[in-house]
Amino acid sequence: MNLEIWSDIVCPWCYIGKRRMETALASFEHGGDVSVVWRSFQLDPSAPPRRDGNMLDHITRKYGISRDDAIANQRRLTDLAAAEGLDFHMDRTAGGNTFDAHRVLHLAAERGNQDAVKERLMRAYFSEGRAIGDPATLAELAGEAGLDAAEVAAVLQGSEYEDAVRADERRAAQIGISGVPFFVVDGRYAVSGAQRADVLLEMLQRAWDDGHPRHVVPVPAHAGPASCDGDACAL
Repeated sequence: MNLEIWSDIVCPWCYIGKRRMETALASFEHGGDVSVVWRSFQLDPSAPPRRDGNMLDHITRKYGISRDDAIANQRRLTDLAAAEGLDFHMDRTAGGNTFDAHRVLHLAAERGNQDAVKERLMRAYFSEGRAIGDPATLAELAGEAGLDAAEVAAVLQGSEYEDAVRADERRAAQIGISGVPFFVVDGRYAVSGAQRADVLLEMLQRAWDDGHPRHVVPVPAHAGPASCDGDACAL
């Protein structure tokens, strides 16, 4: 079963959603048969490689909210993240463009450790205040997650995987994805947002049942009863 997840590295709900999906997969009987693919989505394609200045000031300007409301929103997200075992430090985040980070994730997919790189980048951003728009930082972090840091640096100096990132974003637009995280199973079942683990588990189960229907073989009438029905087997 194929699970595609559109998300952005700098999206707090995406990190929370990642943990909730991991919880759902751990409870799913067929979790070992699910292949997870991370798809590219940029929340702010026009962002500079690194955004200087205070993150709270940027949020208040971008969303037209007060500083107190911005602080309250960050506290709420931090508390929700903590409930999933995540250590958010929203005041430390170093915002920036995520296009190159998504290119690295496509490289990681080809090397077979995309999830580990995704996890490292998100932890670096939300917990450590690392600038994931900086190529040198990306290469270092990807190296820590199992990629060849020199290969990552070489990729970022060129244009490899740019088309792959844009293809993910075009497909997102075709599907109608306007926010992330967005989960799609086998191209047929979808859930938008960082829903509770039980909601995500239900989607996985429905998709599995749809792809693996149970066929009941008819039993000849003369075969006689061989099952309990109601109180027919009461002792």
